[in-house]
Amino acid sequence: MSISGWCFTLGALFVLIGIGFFVWGKKEARDYELYLVSCRDLREFMQRTPERPEPGALKHGGIIGVVLGIWLVLAGLFFL
Repeated sequence: MSISGWCFTLGALFVLIGIGFFVWGKKEARDYELYLVSCRDLREFMQRTPERPEPGALKHGGIIGVVLGIWLVLAGLFFL
C-alpha cells in the first residue's frame, strides 16, 4: 500500500473514531444531566458537584481525532 493509501485509511479511521467519541461524550453529558434532574437533591445539579470530566474529555478527544483525520486525508491527497 502506498503512502497516500495509508494516509487516506488512517485519516478516515481517525475521523470515524473522532465522531464516535464526540457523540459518545454528548450522550454521557446528556445522560448525567437527566440523572441530576431526576434526583431529589438538586444541590448536585445547581453546584455541579461531584464534577465529572469524562464527557468533556470525550468531546475534546473527538474533536482532536476529527482534525487529525482531516489532516491525514489532506496529506493523502498531497502525496497522490
